[in-house]
Amino acid sequence: QYYETICGGTGAGTSFDGTDAIHSHMTNSRLTDPEILEWRYPVLLESFRIRKGSGGLGRHNGGDGVIRKIRFLEPMSAAILSGRRTTEPFGLSGGDAGLTGKTEVIRAGGSRTVLKYADHADLSPGDVISIATPGGGGFGKPSKS
Repeated sequence: QYYETICGGTGAGTSFDGTDAIHSHMTNSRLTDPEILEWRYPVLLESFRIRKGSGGLGRHNGGDGVIRKIRFLEPMSAAILSGRRTTEPFGLSGGDAGLTGKTEVIRAGGSRTVLKYADHADLSPGDVISIATPGGGGFGKPSKS
């Protein structure tokens, strides 16, 4: 088995922007190095990047989440337990909400299935799971420059 916490964006505050791609509300947690993940499991970490624009705008912007795509090389099952899939991470004092997260299975043949916040899927060789984490909410009304 393999279990991982995946980072997201944090909300902005009265005097600061949110932080991109960070573990929040988790202690003693970090992602597994890609080389270790690929050595121990029949998977390929296909992509891991900041989800630009997922943080809410404001006088101080919310942090951006990430997109992590893992390709499966053998039949496996995967499960997700996540938050902020249906409710946007709210902004404060006129700041915009961040984008919700989204978990999707992309089959080798091209079809796509969106998973619920707590869900599982059986995966075949060539299938990809794409996890987009939420951005944080913005703080204050965006300035008009």
